[in-house]
Amino acid sequence: MKAALLTVVNAQAGAHGPATGTSPAQARTSVNQVDLDAPLPGLDAALEEVRRLWLDDAVWFHDPAYAAHLNCPVVIPAVVGEHIVGAVNSSLDTFDQSVGATMIEQRLIRWVADRARLGAHADGVFTSGGSQSNLQALIVARRRTPAAPADRVRVFTSAESHFSIEKSAAIMGMPPEAVIAIPVDAAHRMDTEALANAIRRSAARGEVPLAVVATAGTTDFGAIDPLEDIADVCAAAGTWFHVDAAYGGGLLVSRKRRGLLAGIERADSVTIDFHKTYFQPVSSSALLVRDAAALQAVTWHADYLNPTGSGNPDQVNKSLQTTRRFDALKLWLTLRVMGPDLVGDYLDDAIDLAQAVHAAMAQMDDLEIAAPPHLSTIVFRYRPADPPEDAELDEVNDAIRSELYRSGTAMVAATSVNGRRHLKLTLLNPMASLEDILVIVAHVRRIGQRMTLLRRRSAATGSAHQ
Repeated sequence: MKAALLTVVNAQAGAHGPATGTSPAQARTSVNQVDLDAPLPGLDAALEEVRRLWLDDAVWFHDPAYAAHLNCPVVIPAVVGEHIVGAVNSSLDTFDQSVGATMIEQRLIRWVADRARLGAHADGVFTSGGSQSNLQALIVARRRTPAAPADRVRVFTSAESHFSIEKSAAIMGMPPEAVIAIPVDAAHRMDTEALANAIRRSAARGEVPLAVVATAGTTDFGAIDPLEDIADVCAAAGTWFHVDAAYGGGLLVSRKRRGLLAGIERADSVTIDFHKTYFQPVSSSALLVRDAAALQAVTWHADYLNPTGSGNPDQVNKSLQTTRRFDALKLWLTLRVMGPDLVGDYLDDAIDLAQAVHAAMAQMDDLEIAAPPHLSTIVFRYRPADPPEDAELDEVNDAIRSELYRSGTAMVAATSVNGRRHLKLTLLNPMASLEDILVIVAHVRRIGQRMTLLRRRSAATGSAHQ
């Protein structure tokens, strides 16, 4: 164990930037050269190989220049918990494989359900991530409409919701048209009037509303749908109300911004990813439900595992998984060592940073910002004065991102807004400073200026030769 920890510590200490720029081809070649049928002489040699194949080129989320995806640096108590979980290897499917671990998970579920104010009958279960939580939420909702054929049920969600909603519907046997995308307003939040109209039109076609999925923190803009208004629409339509708070769920422990989740207490189910805004190692997510009985939608008994009437609090009765890690320990140790207020302060720091970065970027005339930040993401693109055609500008922005990665200087994400390529800063490092992020922005502008100049010179040279 000590040798493994030293390997990681030394690799982190030797890193200069968030990545080394290794290409897929380079990584594949190195790994494919390993003969898995020929063991190495010992653990030290194997750790050295892991260092060479992975750690030397790993992406370090704790580096201030990492601003790409919704990956967070992790807090030390959670790292300790991760090591304990792996060493003991408890399985959370049944009480007789986990004992106190089952009770710790159940206590944490109760704690977060209380934070969301879901009521005394709420329950839930830890999952592998937001995608699994969203899938299970729709499975639970489907239990309310057992007579409706799969090709007639409908799910309503924001046009900017997570792709896992459509994927979950497909896994459940629904056709592509089963997920109805609701337009968003200028702030990228679901248009509730459009939602109500869509549900009415759907019912007139003889379709059955399965669920409405609101998003509390969209992947690109961090937008939080108007949860109170959506809850009203769901109540009027008599449909399941699910809130995907995989990103924004950390606001439950924020002392400054808890109010942004007003209305979440009216949800029938909620997704929360602790491995995003609670600074936990993957995997650590949860599905919460207002009514514990709803989880019976995934209950299945086997005499060799969880026989009927055993009286044990077997978690497999409410999980899509059977064998399942004790991921709850990481959050437990985090809360016991740091407390929820400090975790919430970390998220608030990241959101404050995003607002400060946005204010600074708004003064830069060669950057076009798609929208002010709601949480901790900023979507923008390099767009100089007298910009090239949109297609060429798309290429410039994609090339900026690629060069940042190849150089190992920084990592940013990419997305599309109205069909045009944009860059994205995702800020989840509470230790990053305004100066750290403005260095990334300066690299973006410098690369963009150089590439634009080169393209213009190339175009001018081409015209001269015609």
